[in-house]
Amino acid sequence: MNPFFAEILRSIETELDRSRQTFLLSNHYDDLEKQRTFLDTLPQLGADGVIMSPAIGTPPEDIVMAEENGLPAVLIARTVEGANVPVFRGDDAYGTALATNHLISLGHRRIAMIGGTDQTSTGRDRYHGYLSAMERAGLEGKPAWRISGPRTKQAGFEAASQFLALKDRPTAACCWNDLVAIGLMNGIARAGLTPGVDISVTGYDDLEEAAIATPALTTVWNGQREVGRRAARVLLDMLSGQEVRRSQELIRP
Repeated sequence: MNPFFAEILRSIETELDRSRQTFLLSNHYDDLEKQRTFLDTLPQLGADGVIMSPAIGTPPEDIVMAEENGLPAVLIARTVEGANVPVFRGDDAYGTALATNHLISLGHRRIAMIGGTDQTSTGRDRYHGYLSAMERAGLEGKPAWRISGPRTKQAGFEAASQFLALKDRPTAACCWNDLVAIGLMNGIARAGLTPGVDISVTGYDDLEEAAIATPALTTVWNGQREVGRRAARVLLDMLSGQEVRRSQELIRP
């Protein structure tokens, strides 16, 4: 549902095609049981390995079990503490600090952070990047100015009313991703305000839709195609018996 993952998938497919490999796709919708069912089924289908963006709450034991069942694993976009496998993702703290600093450079002093959740490494890191940028500029990131949860356009649209009702309403919003930002801009417009004029908005992920939004959305390139390419390449290396680094590699936005 999120084009961010479609772009990663396109890159994975391109890299696997070079080695005449194909893939099976499963969406877990952050449902642990659905994810476990898929991991249990893969060996029966003769799968060689797995690239996964782990569901919220995935315990490291699930990753270990997949590997013990003959499925070398590579994680993308999110980390799982205690899972000793390669991880490829964007440097979310650094990237969100870039967006926040951009808003600060425009003169904004009251900036909200909209979207994401502390239940994922992505949500935690992006919020940390926002807070660190605010603190370095001598500004307060008030807890009330964080509207956690939204990750879709619809949720961003619905968050607009909550954002516009905030006390000492922020003049800008640093959004968790482009979908939230586009939804928020539509909600702001529905309320009779002009996004980019009355309220500044930034997104994250640099989806194609960001460029053709009205107004065009300021966003952060998150390296999703590079994430997919490197994840597929490392999995292929693992399958050929090569030693690989079992650590996290951050793509600099």
